[in-house]
Amino acid sequence: MDNFRLILFMVFAFLSLLLYQQWQIDYGPDTQAGGSTATTTTAEGSQNPSTASPVSSHDSNIQLPSHGGAPGAIPQSPGQGGLLQSGGRIQIDTDVLQVEIDRRGGDLRLLNLLGYPVDVEKPENPLRLMNDQLPHVFVLQSGFFSQQDTATEETQYQSEQQQYRLNEGQDELEVVLRWEAPEDAQQAISVEKIYRFKRGSYVIALEHRINNHSDTPWSGRLFGQMQRTQIAESGQSSMIYTYMGGAIASPDTLYDKVTFDDIKEGGADAYAYIAPDSSVTKSLQEPWVGGWVAMLQHYFVAALVPEKEQLYYYYSKYLSQGSRYVLGLYGPDTVLNAGEEQQMNFQFYAGPKVQADLEVLAPGLELTVDYGYLWFIAQPLFWLLKYIHDIVGNWGWSIILLTLCIKLAFFQLSATSYKSMANMRRMQPRLVQLKERYANDKAGMNQAMMELYKKEKINPLGGCLPILVQIPVFIALYWVLLESVELRQASFILWLNNLSKPDPYFILPLVMGATMLLQHRLNPAPLDPMQAKIMMMLPLVFTVFFAFFPAGLVLYWTVNNMLSIAQQWYITRKIAGDV
Repeated sequence: MDNFRLILFMVFAFLSLLLYQQWQIDYGPDTQAGGSTATTTTAEGSQNPSTASPVSSHDSNIQLPSHGGAPGAIPQSPGQGGLLQSGGRIQIDTDVLQVEIDRRGGDLRLLNLLGYPVDVEKPENPLRLMNDQLPHVFVLQSGFFSQQDTATEETQYQSEQQQYRLNEGQDELEVVLRWEAPEDAQQAISVEKIYRFKRGSYVIALEHRINNHSDTPWSGRLFGQMQRTQIAESGQSSMIYTYMGGAIASPDTLYDKVTFDDIKEGGADAYAYIAPDSSVTKSLQEPWVGGWVAMLQHYFVAALVPEKEQLYYYYSKYLSQGSRYVLGLYGPDTVLNAGEEQQMNFQFYAGPKVQADLEVLAPGLELTVDYGYLWFIAQPLFWLLKYIHDIVGNWGWSIILLTLCIKLAFFQLSATSYKSMANMRRMQPRLVQLKERYANDKAGMNQAMMELYKKEKINPLGGCLPILVQIPVFIALYWVLLESVELRQASFILWLNNLSKPDPYFILPLVMGATMLLQHRLNPAPLDPMQAKIMMMLPLVFTVFFAFFPAGLVLYWTVNNMLSIAQQWYITRKIAGDV
C-alpha cells in the first residue's frame, strides 16, 4: 500500500541518518589518532616572541621556512615524555575559568570550564577544554616571528606572580608577561604579552606590545595558532555523530569547515588555507579582513579572532609528531623604527557554543553551533525553545511545549493525513475482499482498487504530502536538541537529571515504543502479511535505537507521538467509527 511505502521511506531516511552517523564514528577520521605514540617531544619555536625566520617584508614574496620561526614549525626537544616543553606555569582563576599559561612562549596550555562539569553527578570536576599533555593536546600559541632576531626556542617570558585570581568585587584581571632580547641579540627588542580576563566571560583579550629599543628598524609579524590532537570529548555518545574539527571565516562564506583530513591532506608545508573540498587553496598572498579560525567539538568551541579592520593571512598545517593539527593566522609585516612601540591584539574565545555570545564576538561565529543544511529552520526553533525556557525555567517542559507548538502549527496538515488514513481504514474490509477475489490477478486487483478509490473519492496518497512537508522541521528540531549546549546536563523531572544523556533506566524509550505501537494500531493494516509483520517490528527497532539516544531527543519523539495519537484517534473514530 502507498501509506506503507511512505512509512518505510521515512524509516529508511531516519535509519540512513543513524547509519551515516555511525559510519562517521567507525570509519571517519581516527578519533584516537596516534598522539600517544610519539617517542620524542616537541617545543614550539613559533611561540617565542621573536624567532629567526626567513619571512620577507613583502606580502607578495613570502619564503616558506624549512624550520624555526614560522607558524607551526616544531624544533625537536627529546626527553620530555611525549609532552610540550615547559618553562614554569602561571595559574589564573576567574569565576568561570581555570587557566594555566606556560612561561615558555606565553602559551595558553590548560583551560577548565568551571560551569560545565564532565559528569552531572560530579560537579566538582570541570570539563578540561584545553590541555598540553598527550594524547589530548589542545593549546593556544601566539607571538612574533622575524628574520632579524636570533633568540632560541629556550627564550622565556617573566611574570610578577605565579598565581592570579579574580577576587570578589573585581571585574577584570590582567596578567602581564615580559620578555627582553639578550644583550648579544641583533637588536634590543622587548615584548609584553598581556592576557585580560573579565568576570562571567569566556573571551580572553590577548594584547601584544613590542618595543624597539635599538637604533635600527625591526620588522616582523604577529601570529596566533591553535593546535590539537584529534581526541573526542569524553562521555560522547557512540550512537550519535557530531562534528569535531576546524572552521574558518573566509571571504566566500562566514562558516567553512576545515576537517582534520583537510589539514592532514595539506601536509607539513601547507602554509595556506585549504578549502574543505580540497579543490581551492588560498595562498599566503591572499589575506582578508574580518575572518577567524576555530576548533570545534560537541557543545564547545575555541576561536581566535583578530582585529576587525586588519588584513590577516590564514593557514593550516599538520604536525606528524604527536599527530597534531594546526589552524592559525598572522598579520601583515610590521616595521618598527628605532624607539617605536607597536600594539596588536587578538581575542580568544574558549567555552560553550552560546550563540548570543558568539554572534557579538565575530560575524558567523554563531554558526559553529552547526545545525546543518536546515539551519534556517533550526535557528527559529531554537529561539522559540529558548523563549519558552525563559518563561518556564525547565528545558524538559520547554521541549514538551515546543513540540506542542509545532503540532499546532501543522494541525491542519496532520489532520489531512490522518483523514486519508482513516478513510483507508474504513475501506479495509472491501480491500480485503478485492484481494481475495483477485488473488492470482495483480493487475486486475490494482485496477479494481483504483476504481474503488475513485468511487469513494479517496486519494490513497492524500496522507503523503502533509507528512513530507513536516519532515524538514522534525530533522531541524533533531539537530537543535542535539547541538544546543543549553541542553547539556539539563535536568527535567525525577530520574531524568541529564537530557543530553540516555535514560539510565530506559523508561522513556519504552514509553516511546509503546506510543509507536499505538500509532501502528491506528493506521490501516497492510494487506500483505509480510508488510504487516515488518510494521509490527518497527516499534521494537526504534525502541532499541532510542534507548541509547539523549533523553531530550526521546522526550521530544515521545511527546510528538502522544499528540499525534490523540489527534489521529479522534479523526479515525469520527470517520472510521471502529476505534
